[in-house]
Amino acid sequence: MSDNWAGALQIALVVALLAAVHVPVGDYLARVYSSTRHSRVERGLYRLGGIDPEADQTWSTYLRSLLAFSLVGLIFLYGFQRVQQHLLLSLGFPAVKPDQAWNTAASFLTNTNWQSYSGENTMGHLVQMAGLAVQNFVSAAVGIAVAIALIRGFARSRTDRLGNFWVDLFRGCLRVLLPLSFVFAIVLVVGGVIQNFHGYDTITTLAGGHQTLTGGPVASQEAIKEIGTNGGGFYNANSAHPFENPTAWTNLVEIFLLLLIPFSLPRAFGKLIGDKRQGYAIVAVMGIIWLVSLAAMTSFEMAHQGAAPMAAGAAMEGKEARFGVPASALFATSTTLTSTGAVNSFHDSFTPLGGGVAMVNMMTGEIAPGGTGSGLYGILVLAVIAVFVAGLMVGRTPEYLGKKIQGREMKLASLYILTTPACVLIGTGIAMALPGERAAMLNSGPHGLSEVLYAFTSASNNNGSAFAGLSVNTVWYNTALGLAMLFARFLPIIFVLALAGSLARQTPVPVTAGTLPTHRPLFIGLLLGVIVIVVALTYVPALALGPLAEGLH
Repeated sequence: MSDNWAGALQIALVVALLAAVHVPVGDYLARVYSSTRHSRVERGLYRLGGIDPEADQTWSTYLRSLLAFSLVGLIFLYGFQRVQQHLLLSLGFPAVKPDQAWNTAASFLTNTNWQSYSGENTMGHLVQMAGLAVQNFVSAAVGIAVAIALIRGFARSRTDRLGNFWVDLFRGCLRVLLPLSFVFAIVLVVGGVIQNFHGYDTITTLAGGHQTLTGGPVASQEAIKEIGTNGGGFYNANSAHPFENPTAWTNLVEIFLLLLIPFSLPRAFGKLIGDKRQGYAIVAVMGIIWLVSLAAMTSFEMAHQGAAPMAAGAAMEGKEARFGVPASALFATSTTLTSTGAVNSFHDSFTPLGGGVAMVNMMTGEIAPGGTGSGLYGILVLAVIAVFVAGLMVGRTPEYLGKKIQGREMKLASLYILTTPACVLIGTGIAMALPGERAAMLNSGPHGLSEVLYAFTSASNNNGSAFAGLSVNTVWYNTALGLAMLFARFLPIIFVLALAGSLARQTPVPVTAGTLPTHRPLFIGLLLGVIVIVVALTYVPALALGPLAEGLH
């Protein structure tokens, strides 16, 4: 009973904190991306890069800038890992092998932060700081920039301009992510998260044994890891490691941080389009999905099955004793409903249905509230589909925020929602068809399939958490998962920006008696139905062979 009350209190605190910051943070984000003034630092960076900050870009130019920047980042991070042994603060680590360097570069570039390596035994401090942590900032800023570009597509009319990618990128880093990370890195240091440049230290355990642990600049990376919904852990144990997440209250802070920007962006959306009610409708859908998922996850983990868990009184395998079941379920729900991937427990050890909930969270497209930016633009694409479905029901041309949803818009929205399932299911199917890759599974039967399905779901949804129990540090898995990350990140971005350009060119249509109000409970229910039917049910056959088969056995 005490665990239940503790869990309820933690949930209430997270909800209260998110409610308290929703308006001020959302309004601040709206001001950041609508301001016409550039700071002195930003102007210096523009001059250094030969950027004209006043140039308003078409969607195709915006996209080319984004892709060029991402390509340079991919090449740099790959090369940085390959020459690690020659760098300062390398801790004596050798160069990262080619396939793993490729996988890691693709992972951090796409805001996935999937790790097929043990951080404290693979990456030196300079690669962690100047390579991985930098991508934590810029990949998150890219996601917010795409969301802002889509909002401008709804807000603008009779134009083919969506803003300036470089301005949006620098503002996201300098005005949003850096200040928040600086403040909360200090908070985490106060909470006991380490921040140093130490190499190996030998620790005497309580049992009198000895353990070798690596120090490092952990707090600074931990802050942006959560704020940017990145998830890459400095240590292999991620946020279950006491150097990354020492106490129950730092655990609560980290959960709050990974939800902070995604839950605040709908407020910025409402402000930027001039109708705050639309933002409230979107955040209501996000909140409902989050609460339902959390209730299901907690229920499956508390109502554990099997003799050992029942004798222990809890399904504690793979969970930290200092967090317990409720806080582990809260973290797991929040991290899989955002594109974070940070974990404070071992998802492979969750009950079959609890692990299934984690997979479904990612399969919905991580829109409740989703990653920084990616969650908002994902749910707005689904809102477009929802109004199209409503239009079919009443036999009229659908409209959303004064824009007609016609053939071009629906084609782009359809391509968006089909891309990720294709990457997940095709990748899983190929892996299961190859004998060598099936041999990488440490478990057989439904759980073995769940491990492979989880890996491709996590990679394709830019999440990064792992079900474990699968040897993914092979040439094939490193290559295949890296490709899944890149395709599932950038193809949807292409479709979103093309959709934004199409919407921006339109002339707004006036509201009539036949217009579906998109800020009322009816639309909220319709959007929830579209999310479940159009997105989540796509994966039912695969889920039936994996976690459902195992859980109902």
